[in-house]
Amino acid sequence: MNMLGFVSAILPDQSLEQVIEIARDLEYDCVELMCWPHGKAERRYAGVTHIDVDALAEDSVAHIHEQFAQADIQISSLGYYPNLLTPNQDDARRYFAHLQSVIRAAALLGVGQVNTFAGRDPSRSIDANWPKFLQVWRPLVELAEQNDVRIGVENCPMLFTQDEWPGGTNLAVSPAVWRRMFHDIPSDHFGLNYDPSHLVWQHMDYISPLSEFADRIFHVHAKDVKMDLDSLNDVGILATPLEFHTPRLPGRGQIDWRKFFSELAAIGYHGPICVEVEDREYEETFETRIDALRKARKFLLSSLSGD
Repeated sequence: MNMLGFVSAILPDQSLEQVIEIARDLEYDCVELMCWPHGKAERRYAGVTHIDVDALAEDSVAHIHEQFAQADIQISSLGYYPNLLTPNQDDARRYFAHLQSVIRAAALLGVGQVNTFAGRDPSRSIDANWPKFLQVWRPLVELAEQNDVRIGVENCPMLFTQDEWPGGTNLAVSPAVWRRMFHDIPSDHFGLNYDPSHLVWQHMDYISPLSEFADRIFHVHAKDVKMDLDSLNDVGILATPLEFHTPRLPGRGQIDWRKFFSELAAIGYHGPICVEVEDREYEETFETRIDALRKARKFLLSSLSGD
């Protein structure tokens, strides 16, 4: 049975202790903990810090382990999602250094999994980004190997706002790119944090890649998406994507979760499935966010069991 969890970014104002308590009370199995450096958030869902990796020491590790053990909750992953390939070199250096710290923190915590983005200069093509991708990612994967930590790159194009136009800020958007990534960096510590919703709004099959990339799917995000075909017909696919699609809670969009979970089982995936709440209708208050986590868990449990 897969572990059901949630991404802690939806609880930005809660402490780690409160996040653990919420996970326990809602009967989740695990949590993906956000590990952004302290400071101003750069976008929605960024800047959330539930573990300060720069302040992590042996005594704090022991305390974190004790808290999770008492609640019978696990850490599915540490999450940090910057644009590692940004053309701003000062930012790129800071992001690279912090991701290194997150990798080392995962090893210190015994978590074994870090989730992030590949990054991209949105003004340049995939081919033009590729040399820098290899320059940045080869040493990161080498560090992950040395620390026995797996890195899961999420497949979100990060193409939502005008400043991310036209290419988005994440290369890892499609099977063709994943295939190239894993060919050029053939490490068993380098894989995917798979989110089916990002394939749906790109008009792609979210089921068929699972079998080919079965050994590269390290972690799964559960988020749904609703396409507005009238808006799409009006603005076309070259518009910013939020003009024609909306992230939703699992069960409120177009993903066939029973089919998706059935294929995950068929490829032998038994890892974490973490709800990523980005449904604006549930973001207004703390209570609505908790309601989102409660409803998502109930729906996904039903889909996993086939009820």
